[in-house]
Amino acid sequence: MRRSLLVVADSDSYVKWGASLASQLPADPWSVELVVLATPVLPSARQLRNALAGTLFSPDSVHTVELDELPDLIAVRRPDAVLLSLRGPLVRVVVPLVAAGPDRPVLLSGFPGLTIPAEPKAIVYREQVDLIVLHSRREVREFTGNATLLDVPVALGLATLPFLRTHTSAMAAVGVGVGVDSGVTVDSSAQERTDLVFAAQAKVPATREERIQLLGWLAAAARRRPARRVIVKVRARAGEAQTHAEAFDFAELLADPAVRDELGGTLPPNLVVLDGPMHDHVERAAALVTVSSTAVLEAIASGVPALLVDEFGVGPKLINTVFEGSGLFAGADEVIAGAGRHPDPAWLADNYFHGREHDDWARRLDELVAGRAERPLPLRARRHNLQGGALRRAFERKRMLGGYDRSPAGYLSVVVAVPSRWVVRRMRRIRRLFTDESA
Repeated sequence: MRRSLLVVADSDSYVKWGASLASQLPADPWSVELVVLATPVLPSARQLRNALAGTLFSPDSVHTVELDELPDLIAVRRPDAVLLSLRGPLVRVVVPLVAAGPDRPVLLSGFPGLTIPAEPKAIVYREQVDLIVLHSRREVREFTGNATLLDVPVALGLATLPFLRTHTSAMAAVGVGVGVDSGVTVDSSAQERTDLVFAAQAKVPATREERIQLLGWLAAAARRRPARRVIVKVRARAGEAQTHAEAFDFAELLADPAVRDELGGTLPPNLVVLDGPMHDHVERAAALVTVSSTAVLEAIASGVPALLVDEFGVGPKLINTVFEGSGLFAGADEVIAGAGRHPDPAWLADNYFHGREHDDWARRLDELVAGRAERPLPLRARRHNLQGGALRRAFERKRMLGGYDRSPAGYLSVVVAVPSRWVVRRMRRIRRLFTDESA
């Protein structure tokens, strides 16, 4: 019996994750389709092309839809399952529209990157889906605990991060066995790797000063080895949106004459800013540096030595606590030296490299679809964040869709909610102030 999956994605990172995950399903019995939801983080044509690279999808096969078009699309396509490859708050907005009919599809969602420490709100946003796809044994444990505390009976499935292209020699280098039937390939290009690649992120490091400091170390690394490219790999070009807003763009900083002066005047010509698919950069990398990007996992999978900069600390705000115990944290001196490390093998099995033979998300999806064929799936009622009723839901929609939401209720919610949120935040700040003074 044929089965169909519709992927609904928004930002470039969620397009990449959703397309890569859907591409893992067997062509028999699955057929897959992907649409991009119109939101303020809509990827550009270039970002879309990069996000789809290496998947079953091409830019010509993907089209953009607005939120209000989804119910008709579901009615026409009648998919067995819908993968909501969306930011958490948007999942909560979309669920009622794709699950409105009496014979709703199976709903699944997940995350394109690191989710440790597991935030309870990630479950809250996805409390009405049937299956959440996670990418490590540790993530499954932590999300199981959160779901239990929140009394959300959602299924959790394990999947290897779908865009990891694991090489046999790479896994042997860090002490991970690879079976004969694993489907991985041998990496024969290590001798051609020359670049030092820095994987930039929108959220960390957070301040302008920290970013300039980091660029200073990269400039020093470039000066130390003038025959080696030092690449600042960015996710977006000027004017392009990302999943998370970036306050201090690395390319703009390097173009600023004042920043150049701080970095010693003329920058070394081998320090360059590039975009494009991360996989292509990893294939040419002798080492990879980042603060906490999933790019480090792509590097590990390809046998590329990596460093995680700990000069700004290790903590939840830096999204790097999951790497404690990996042996990859390093300071400025090692960044400048440009020689990475391989991770501790003991860390790997619990963190993203459990082995594809342990993935169970596709089996869990099959079971849910089979159960739906026997009896309709009821949609769990939303139980969290209910204050404000219809006005709150209108504001949630407006906040995620921005100008793509043209509903009167959306405009009204902004008029009412924004001043209210300001008052609430001020009251919380005052309460903390008094609490601190009395402590």
